[in-house]
Amino acid sequence: MHDYSDIREEVAKLCAQFPGPYWQAKDKARAYPSEFVAALGEAGYLAALIPEEYGGAGLPLSAAAAILEEIQRQGCNGGAVHAQMYVMGTLLRHGSEEQKARYLPRIATGELRLQAFGVTEPTSGTDTLSLKTVAKKDPGSGSGAGGDEYVVDGQKLWTSRAEHSDLMILLARTTPREAAASRTEGLSVFLVDMKEALAAGTLTIRPIDTMMNHATTEIFFDRMRVPAANLIGEEGKGFRYILSGMNAERLLIAAECIGDAKWFIDKASGYAKERVLFGRPIGQNQGVQFPIARAYAQMRAAELLVHDGIARYEAGENAGAEANMAKMLAAEASWAAGEACIQTHGGFGFAAEYDIERKFRETRLYQVAPISTNMILSYVAEHVLGMPRSY
Repeated sequence: MHDYSDIREEVAKLCAQFPGPYWQAKDKARAYPSEFVAALGEAGYLAALIPEEYGGAGLPLSAAAAILEEIQRQGCNGGAVHAQMYVMGTLLRHGSEEQKARYLPRIATGELRLQAFGVTEPTSGTDTLSLKTVAKKDPGSGSGAGGDEYVVDGQKLWTSRAEHSDLMILLARTTPREAAASRTEGLSVFLVDMKEALAAGTLTIRPIDTMMNHATTEIFFDRMRVPAANLIGEEGKGFRYILSGMNAERLLIAAECIGDAKWFIDKASGYAKERVLFGRPIGQNQGVQFPIARAYAQMRAAELLVHDGIARYEAGENAGAEANMAKMLAAEASWAAGEACIQTHGGFGFAAEYDIERKFRETRLYQVAPISTNMILSYVAEHVLGMPRSY
């Protein structure tokens, strides 16, 4: 796989402008890193996957993975922007030419941000097929295609960056589950103009305070109107559209975890060489060396599977198994590297000044989101090993 060393070098230079104290201050205030996001946008990194004809760089998924990995490796937090990389995939793959021409150029320039992904709900969690947010067609009511609009009612949970996004990819039920042709039919995807809905008072955003600074929210829809022209693809086929983008999501998150692991390992090994106790570096002790070395081996193994999954994805193959396993193993590797880093630093590992505890909290998320380790193991058991479907 191409290592994109030139891109990594430039990303590292940009990240150097946003050192640990910047992130510590944002974390303490639970503030969105607007300056960092703006810098990434101005440099063109948020438009990496947008085709050149729409003003983007037209790069493959491997390049996006390199960008996000390097952001994490440099100690920054790609969680503020990573959704734009994979959320727009739904529009890229399934949107109409009119929709792409209308939105992608403005997303590429940074005029619009598409970072909100409305899928998860309080009662359904990762059971996407049980979601209850409903979109009902209201013929002749608006300015959409044929004058039609959809009226949306419901609620979404863990919709991150909603307060900092202009557009949202929303999954809603358009056909009652009992009336759908199959269990995966009846869900539709919409591109929502969030600013318009907020102004109309039909969209409410409530921030959720979490253990790390992730700008996540709960969203309520109260007779929110969406033009029929904003329906992406065919009505009722939305689940497969969302599903097709999940492999890219898993692989990009996995790349971020690899970056986190490298940051922790660099930090731990550096400290082990510099910290002197009883007249010698603590890294001279095998009890200090071995956890760091094991974390490095674990990271490299996960990294290879990430690369394999990306290669399969770019070749047009079904990378479901590799994407899910890569995300699981990379998240576990970053957590193990974080454990080794804190243990190496001892009490200093808990001091905000060293910035380890912030990264430690941030990387822990990825064993739970966007899909938990147990859900991945269930997927592997059923779809790779052929075991009975679990309930």
